[in-house]
Amino acid sequence: MPPAPMRVIRAALVATALCLLAACAPQQAAPAATPLPADFACQAGAWRTATGAPFVLSPVDDGLRYRLLDGRTGRFETTGHALGDTIAATEGWREAGPPSATAVFGACRRGRMQVAFGAEPPSTATRMPQEIRDVRFRSNGIELRGRLVLPLPTRSPLPLAVLVHGSESWSAVDRQALQYLLPAQGVATFVYDKRGTGASQGSYTQDFEVLADDAVAAMAEARRMAGSKYSHAGFVGGSQAGWVAPLAASRGKAGYVVALYGLAESPLAEDREEVMSVLRARGHGDDVLRKARELTDASGEVMASGFTRGFDQLATVRARYAGEAWLDDVEGEFSGELLRIPAWLPQWLVRSMARGRDVGTPWHHDPLPVLASLQVPQLWVLAGDDREAPPANTLARLQELQAQQRPIDIVLYPGTDHGIHEFTEVDGERVDLRNPEGYHALLAGWIHDLQLPDVATAARISPRRGVAVPQE
Repeated sequence: MPPAPMRVIRAALVATALCLLAACAPQQAAPAATPLPADFACQAGAWRTATGAPFVLSPVDDGLRYRLLDGRTGRFETTGHALGDTIAATEGWREAGPPSATAVFGACRRGRMQVAFGAEPPSTATRMPQEIRDVRFRSNGIELRGRLVLPLPTRSPLPLAVLVHGSESWSAVDRQALQYLLPAQGVATFVYDKRGTGASQGSYTQDFEVLADDAVAAMAEARRMAGSKYSHAGFVGGSQAGWVAPLAASRGKAGYVVALYGLAESPLAEDREEVMSVLRARGHGDDVLRKARELTDASGEVMASGFTRGFDQLATVRARYAGEAWLDDVEGEFSGELLRIPAWLPQWLVRSMARGRDVGTPWHHDPLPVLASLQVPQLWVLAGDDREAPPANTLARLQELQAQQRPIDIVLYPGTDHGIHEFTEVDGERVDLRNPEGYHALLAGWIHDLQLPDVATAARISPRRGVAVPQE
């Protein structure tokens, strides 16, 4: 077979390179997931088993995820099923395995279903009453979709939580389980679709300044809707919210901040620590970590400069360590993908592609000054074995703030990954299983009293140091 024309070869190589480049660009809004059929989508909400144990259902791709307050979770895959079918769920995020639960869903208007968790016999679960009020509100000229969820009966006043998003591109109003988990424990909760996602207007962004303004607008709307039904209000969120929520609290009237599996260092540091964490986990020593630091310094310069600087530095590092085995183990937020962009690809083409995918991430953002300035209580919950947000430096920084009498409580769950998920290893890959026992009760209890509750937990707890709780 004769060789293909050179222009075809070049086109194929460029297409391959662009696919690699697309992988290293920051996350953007993805196309909306196929919605669940209405008969299953309406099952979302809080439920109670015949023995009185609350659990919630929230939509996920191709099904409904259940979460119990004790931390157990699993997914009912509804594809190919109808109301009245017995549907089995697998544990956590396993793709296969023995059932962790079974359910028979009925018509939503009845508010009843048959469910069994673990070895329990099937019993009738009933929907927990919650007041759900949808709203549209404005922030900096665009309209956002929000929702207030109140437990019923309402025993005023209730603490109010405004849920701040991570970097995800899906609709929080449709999918965020905390909007039901917290009200099931007596916390009024406001959730909203961030700009460029779900039913909100605007373009997807990771500009923390813009996102913090949106969170402030959400807080104002939540307070307006709750009226006299709340006692104190604050921000709650995971991952990227660890940067956005404190920034919003510094601008608006917030009574507290709960940051879940977030970081108290910059987004550039996140990439660096992810790279180091994976290299350590794969058996590489300090000599390799020193070399990897050269790489992350170079890749960080490329990203933070908007792909205008750092290419020569990156090429030098790549040439210096060419052929060394550790390079194949480099991952991170972007360093691994930048490393694998072909060296022959013209820089102008790389820059052009990167500009088209820029979502405004403030790579050098240092959250420490904001955290130090906040007078309101903060709860930081960290995953001890988090590969997406390695906690060591964040823990040290937060403990320094505690020593300076900042009102910060720290809870670290050993043996958990991002999302505060316990996990197992399958073929060398982590598979999330559940939240730890006591995790959900800890969150709700802290929000109620703005101090660490007496909850049985395996977590390592570092309470604030003799700082009084300010009243809203």
